Amino acid sequence: MKPIALAALVLALTTPTLHAGTIERACLKSDRKGASRALCGCIQDVADLTLTRKDQKLAASFFKDPHRAQEIRQSDNSGHEKFWQRYKSFGATAESYCRRS
Repeated sequence: MKPIALAALVLALTTPTLHAGTIERACLKSDRKGASRALCGCIQDVADLTLTRKDQKLAASFFKDPHRAQEIRQSDNSGHEKFWQRYKSFGATAESYCRRS
């Protein structure tokens, strides 16, 4: 019985992480002060409403490599420019919506 109980415990503890979105996982792994499951989850909720999965993957990469955000922002690539407009909108929405998290 002990192996079953242990397996159930491991599953229960890892399930929220397994279901976390791309941005939420990156947020939780970051060393940013104030990052919490509530805040990162809220940011993910906003991302789910405002960004495509492809956009979320790119945005999540900024947690690990903040300089990448600067490269995308300054890029002359029209796809990057369109992404940056969506990303700015996402950021403003997340800031407003998640302020209490």
